[in-house]
Amino acid sequence: MKLFLIAGEASGDLHGSNLIKALKKKDPSIALQFWGGDLMEKEAQIIPNKHYKELAFMGFIEVVTHLSKIVQNFKTCKNDIQVFQPDAIVLIDYPGFNLRIARWAKNQGIKVYYYISPKVWAWKENRVHKIIRDVDTLFTIFPFETAFFNKYNYPVEYVGNPLVDAIQNYRESNLAQLDFRKQNNISDKPIIALLPGSRKQEVRTKLPVMLEAASKFCNYQFVIAGAPSLDAEFYQPMIEGKDATIVFGQTYAILENAEAALVTSGTATLETALFKVPQVVCYIASPISYAIAKRLIKIKFISLVNLIFDREVVRELIQHECNVQLLQSELESILIGGSKRQQQELDCEELVRMLGNGSASDKVASYICS
Repeated sequence: MKLFLIAGEASGDLHGSNLIKALKKKDPSIALQFWGGDLMEKEAQIIPNKHYKELAFMGFIEVVTHLSKIVQNFKTCKNDIQVFQPDAIVLIDYPGFNLRIARWAKNQGIKVYYYISPKVWAWKENRVHKIIRDVDTLFTIFPFETAFFNKYNYPVEYVGNPLVDAIQNYRESNLAQLDFRKQNNISDKPIIALLPGSRKQEVRTKLPVMLEAASKFCNYQFVIAGAPSLDAEFYQPMIEGKDATIVFGQTYAILENAEAALVTSGTATLETALFKVPQVVCYIASPISYAIAKRLIKIKFISLVNLIFDREVVRELIQHECNVQLLQSELESILIGGSKRQQQELDCEELVRMLGNGSASDKVASYICS
């Protein structure tokens, strides 16, 4: 069997790597090519046709300014697939790019699997018709997605959440057995994790605010989860003179050792909750991007944790609310002895129960290989 996988972000690289691992167990002779990252490369034992670092464009303005490069990426991807001639393609999240590839592949007679549904339940609901038209099988990872697609009489395969698998894999790995503090020269002071995102513009807007808010908490140390797509030199001007440590490639180890966290909206909010770490969610976009998003997005929350519960479990500080004063106040409330800490801990326990025992990657691999 020959498969071509496409992941365009760090989270997709993580889920893609676990899927590749499961696929190779089911079919050791499987032939793979992919667009993805270092984690997928490690499992596949081949380099990606293109690294996701070259694909990460976020926000209306950045997409417009890089339009020619984006168009070229489509042409290159189609050519890679045509040369490889796979039995099927597996698209992993990254809907702006992948839904267009799905349309083209369907017209070429190539079977299309989509792992991790585009968030059509959040915005651009009309994209559901493209999914129905172009995707042979959609694998979903949240319980509420099944009900959403049922409205359109479109059957989906709910496989559970792959973050549960990723965390289980981490806890069974050698990395989890290392002394995190000793390895990274971190003192015994309690840790507050800072997860400012994986894209340059995310980090530039949120990390300085997070670090300024951190200045109030001298009894804690702040550890920044460095994005794999960025290098240390990028962070240096922002952390110069600040009492913070940056650690790359060990986000789960940071969360395992953290007492609380400030987290950019997205996958990281769910990862943090699955580690049972109380958190405050931060979101700042450019005024234009935010104005557009506010008109298009129809959900009540931006945090996956709150969306799953359909209520505010973690505080979301968005745009002007994501300021130093409110960050300090909300962070104080989730530290030990804080007014919101106990309830968040209980909600995190409930979330772990809700998302089950994992094996999402195995379920997807079994379906494809069958």
